Amino acid sequence: MEEIKEKVKIIIQKVTQFLKEAKVELKKVTWPTPKQTMASTAVVIILVFIISIFLGIIDFALAKVVKHILG
Repeated sequence: MEEIKEKVKIIIQKVTQFLKEAKVELKKVTWPTPKQTMASTAVVIILVFIISIFLGIIDFALAKVVKHILG
C-alpha cells in the first residue's frame, strides 16, 4: 500500500511540475490580436470553401467518366 501511495505522490509531483513549466512557456507566447485571429479564420474558411468546390467538381467529373466507361 505504501508503494502505491509513493507512486501516486511522484505522479502528482510530475504533473504539478509540468503544469508550472507549461504556465511559464505560455507567458512567452505572442498571442494574435482579435483582428488577426478574425482575418486568419476568414482566410481558412474561404480556402476550405474553394477547395471543397474544386474537389466536388473533380469528384463529379470522375464519377461521370467512370459511369461512361462502365456503362
